[in-house]
Amino acid sequence: MGLFSLTQEIAIDLGTANTVIIQNDKIVVDQPSIVAFDTKTEKVIAIGDKAQQMQGREHSHIRTVRPLRDGVIADFYAAEMMIRGMIKMIPNKNHLFNPSLRMVIGIPSGSTEVEIRAVRDSSEHAGGRDVYMIYEPMAAALGIGLDVEAPEGNMVVDIGGGTTEIAVISLGGLVTDKSIRIAGDDLTHDIMDYMNRQHNIKVGEPTAEAIKKRVGAALTDLGDDAPEDYIVRGPNRITSLPMEVPISYQEIAHCLDKSISKIEAAILAALEDTPPELYADLVNKGIYLAGGGALLKGLAKRLTDKIQIQFHVADDPLRAVARGTGIALKNADQFQFLLR
Repeated sequence: MGLFSLTQEIAIDLGTANTVIIQNDKIVVDQPSIVAFDTKTEKVIAIGDKAQQMQGREHSHIRTVRPLRDGVIADFYAAEMMIRGMIKMIPNKNHLFNPSLRMVIGIPSGSTEVEIRAVRDSSEHAGGRDVYMIYEPMAAALGIGLDVEAPEGNMVVDIGGGTTEIAVISLGGLVTDKSIRIAGDDLTHDIMDYMNRQHNIKVGEPTAEAIKKRVGAALTDLGDDAPEDYIVRGPNRITSLPMEVPISYQEIAHCLDKSISKIEAAILAALEDTPPELYADLVNKGIYLAGGGALLKGLAKRLTDKIQIQFHVADDPLRAVARGTGIALKNADQFQFLLR
């Protein structure tokens, strides 16, 4: 951007767990979707990584908020403050004036009109003057490198923090789409409940998230790819005395089974609604996994074995939606499937 450019173009993947901003084809912000407020003044004291470090460690004068729940805005004011603060994190931004912002933002395909309006209003209040929106499975498909406008079927399963987005895409549109509110956050809470119930140890969200990343699995037999047990430390639920518990991936696979089965059922339901010609394309090409949930060990194999269509994990699945949102930004005047 030139010094006196009056328009700044940014693409935002506004996620339940993480928010990513792309400018000039580069990721310039990648931060957890969390804000910390001073409870006395209601002023923002931290955003992103700094706010996440406070989560679970707050005193009475600090409140941490995750503005999005189940993929949509749950706290309008916190979302606006978060978007505004993350835009200010963009490096080399000209601070002499506030440029007009042209934005493309990813939203769940199951968003209601009210939820879409909330995203648009938050974006406009944060400085957006020209705001486009793109459904997340379409953005994920673009980010993976699929030709979404071709007369052939492509299927994407995007497992984010708040929602799992499942869509069959052809000719620039969503032919079949399912958006279910079972995703990464639910897996984290499954682990918290399991640790509490099975081991009598209290763990917070950050610890459960660490367990998921280290030994989270969709299969009880990972063969040579099996991770070592993860040591969890915390207070006994009953006595409050310190505990140390080794956790295996097999345990976590059992604990996550019910939620993963719901995702499987939603994929099968989407396939059931898919026209035969497009279904044949999917059998030939396979189905693509994106989002943080795609990193769950053994998930692609479990789905392949269950559904008998090859599942592929996208390159850098965490950022597939962000990359696709950036592509949509560059082609905002050509892509008919963007929402205004």
